[in-house]
Amino acid sequence: MYGGVEQGRWVGFWYGLTSAVKILFWLVLLGVIVQQVYGPSRLAAKRGQVLRQFEQERKSRVIALIHRQEVVSFFGVPVSSSISIEDSEAVLRAIRLTPEDQPIDVILHTPGGHVLAAEQIAKALVERKAKVTVFVPHYAMSGGTLIALAADEIVMDNNAVLGPVDPVVGDMPAGSIVRMVQTKGVAGVSDQMLVLADVAQMARLQVAVFTAEILRKHHPPKKAVEIARILSEGRWTHDFPIIVPTAQQLGLSVNTKMPLLVYDLMDLYPQGGKNRPSVLFVPVKPGPAERATPADSSSPAP
Repeated sequence: MYGGVEQGRWVGFWYGLTSAVKILFWLVLLGVIVQQVYGPSRLAAKRGQVLRQFEQERKSRVIALIHRQEVVSFFGVPVSSSISIEDSEAVLRAIRLTPEDQPIDVILHTPGGHVLAAEQIAKALVERKAKVTVFVPHYAMSGGTLIALAADEIVMDNNAVLGPVDPVVGDMPAGSIVRMVQTKGVAGVSDQMLVLADVAQMARLQVAVFTAEILRKHHPPKKAVEIARILSEGRWTHDFPIIVPTAQQLGLSVNTKMPLLVYDLMDLYPQGGKNRPSVLFVPVKPGPAERATPADSSSPAP
């Protein structure tokens, strides 16, 4: 009799524990789903709020082209992004909807991407009558640099970088392919490599011509060709950092008057795919007097 009662208590205990675990599991799963569904929406709303504030302060149309590695899906898979045809479609639509006499500000943070997409954006910006300003808080490499070259003014953080615009064919720099064939001679390479070198030479020429055309809005033809050649011929590796002084020496209209709202916007694009932060610091919000524009490193007078 006593053993049966004791056994019944244990059965009831395990049944209750199992039920509690099931309830906890479903609550956790519900929390994850809610976070995945509504978390991005809240983040997008905050980003939109900062963009609207930026537009009000500068009386401009603000376009943010920011590529980060962000966490998506229920399993937290990090996805890196770059300039795509979809990006160019969206940017071109935003430009088309902007009155001709309204300035455009582009906040640019990208490793580069599809050449055609970057060229479409650059062409649309360079044809604008009102002022176009590109803000680079961290980096705008490759196609990002091509877009920046279309601006009337480039504003960079003191430590931000641009990069060369030399094309990459497959996974190899076009300039390196051409130089390799020149070094070894036609007889020393395969037919496939000769075709690749031909494509590389065409790609290099096409990018140089397009870059020069973009630069001619702000530079004499000879200077535009010179800058385009330096940036596209492959004299540097594709990830070579063009810092502010170097960009100014090239003759680009670069300064470091970076509005702090740009940094506030970047804070809303957290880097994904990490289980723990690799950089820690105690954030201190500056007071009104301290939120003045950072010290300027203006471009040299032409």
